[in-house]
Amino acid sequence: MTPTASSVLDRALAPLRAAVMTGVHAALGRPDEEDLAAYRTPAGDPGLFGPESLVWRVHGDLPVMLIGGFAALMLQTLHPLAMAGVAQHSRYREDPLGRLQRTARYVAGTSFGPMPLVDSLVRRVKAVHATVRGTAPDGRSYSADDPDLVTWVHTTEFWCILRSHQRYSLDPLLAAEKDRYLAEVAVLGELLGGRAVPASTEAYRRYFVAVEPELCATPGARDALAFLRRPFSGGSLDAVAHHVIAEAAFDLLPGFARRLFALGRQSLGGGVLPGPGALATRAAALGAAVALRGVVGPSLVRAAAATRVSP
Repeated sequence: MTPTASSVLDRALAPLRAAVMTGVHAALGRPDEEDLAAYRTPAGDPGLFGPESLVWRVHGDLPVMLIGGFAALMLQTLHPLAMAGVAQHSRYREDPLGRLQRTARYVAGTSFGPMPLVDSLVRRVKAVHATVRGTAPDGRSYSADDPDLVTWVHTTEFWCILRSHQRYSLDPLLAAEKDRYLAEVAVLGELLGGRAVPASTEAYRRYFVAVEPELCATPGARDALAFLRRPFSGGSLDAVAHHVIAEAAFDLLPGFARRLFALGRQSLGGGVLPGPGALATRAAALGAAVALRGVVGPSLVRAAAATRVSP
């Protein structure tokens, strides 16, 4: 039998697919059967959001979550108190992939898990927050369980995920759906102890306007940004993938954040104009997103959760 062109191409691309999968699993971890089993029971438990939610639609797309998650980490560094907590209490330099994996497990668990898993993850995060306190370089004291800091971390995370979804998904949300998505995830921010958590695009706009005077690209923030933009490993394929994801993430940042980092060209409306470099970044990220979906396939966690709530 003469092999078809597609079968020949599949065999030729097999090593590349394997390399990509290895890189993804190294970065985010690979859910094993025990991990997935935790999403399959108890039967009928919809979890915090349920299969009809926009959270299930948005959070099951790996490229969207990768780019949005990186953007959130970059944006969060601009709050001096949040940055002080990360610098003084985390090992992000020594174990960046470990931090990324823990964040990925938390988002996946609270998005798709049954309520016992959601409750366990929320309790664990709150227990960690209770131990993260100290004095920032500017002399102010901070605590990770401060409701205002909880709101900052929550808001930046899900705003960046939403922006990533709108730019890189195959199924962007309509205006009313964006508000519905932000209202859904606001529940999670409140569970963690956030205060006046924004729940619509307009509320997010007002929030960022109000918080902008508190933000600053401190030396710690600039250092963290530079770290996030450098590859975490030495492999050439990993380095290329990291560069595309990190630059796409930076490109997602709001105009005020890019101005604070003193990068980009300011537009008349106060944003940042997408010059040729930004357009090239977006094109590369779109191509990478399509390729990654083809290699990784649908979310295993979402599929496992779907069996829990199927009639």
